[in-house]
Amino acid sequence: MRADRLVSLVLLLRRRGRLTADVLARELEVSTRTVLRDIEALSAAGVPVYAERGRHGGFALLPGFRTELTGLNHDEALALLTAGPGRAEPVFGLGPALASALRKVVDALPEGRRATVDDSARRLLVEPETDLLSRRREAEEPAGPTMAPIRRAVLAGHRLRIRYAAAGQAPCWRTVDPIGLVTVRDRGYLLATRSGADRTYRLSRVSAAEELPEPARRPDRVDLDRVWRERCARFLADGHVDVVVRVDPAREEELLGSAVAVRAAEPDADGRLRVEAAFQDLRHAEWALWRLGPDAEALSPPALRAALHERAAGLAARYAPRPGGPAG
Repeated sequence: MRADRLVSLVLLLRRRGRLTADVLARELEVSTRTVLRDIEALSAAGVPVYAERGRHGGFALLPGFRTELTGLNHDEALALLTAGPGRAEPVFGLGPALASALRKVVDALPEGRRATVDDSARRLLVEPETDLLSRRREAEEPAGPTMAPIRRAVLAGHRLRIRYAAAGQAPCWRTVDPIGLVTVRDRGYLLATRSGADRTYRLSRVSAAEELPEPARRPDRVDLDRVWRERCARFLADGHVDVVVRVDPAREEELLGSAVAVRAAEPDADGRLRVEAAFQDLRHAEWALWRLGPDAEALSPPALRAALHERAAGLAARYAPRPGGPAG
């Protein structure tokens, strides 16, 4: 509906400041011509939208402009109610706040629409605990009391003291400058710097945290998506083994669950999946593929194929029929 789009346009300008017609068109998924017509309609309705010319120009609202734009349509309310409970595990410790916000959303709906949206939400299920092929991997959750000070330090820009246990090491205290929080595949991470060096900490390994009063040494603004991509790229390039595997789709989740990262996955000619994945080292890759038996085949690297062949040959030799023994 055009009314919803006009409201979204005003909210975008209010939140993000000056935006070009091309950016607005991408955000609203309409043409640039439609955006220009909407801008004219808002101006005619008294909304103070103005244009700035030049290389860094665009459309913006007059400073200080505020208006009440309330009222969710059916699909907006349904999206919130569906996506919220689907992420049942606490995200950055905000699980109770999410539940409270969803209750307020439902309560704010008109009486006639409330029952309709609630019934619709019951017919959509997002990320259940089980699927048709395998059980979902358990989410990693930080200890309850640790998440609040971590979140406060990240948002307030304060330094943070955490008690962290790296893999295979005893826990110890570290003072870090937090940059942001990331959640991916049910795992949460704290992105930070320590003594000026980039550090990424898995939240489930933080057993205690303390927000410090001094300001964090970090830029005022951050492109967290870019920072995460760069750290992932460095992590994958740091001593890991890249493997190409053909795997039965029914065993895909087991393979993905044991890999450090998955670079690509696409159907192969015979119905199997061709997966490019990274493992910690050759022994890790050998262990992961041996568990899958004949349901997976390593295509590369050659050293991995040789290691699996040697293991299989050794097992076959051990169970080969012995002279004079029972028939094989």
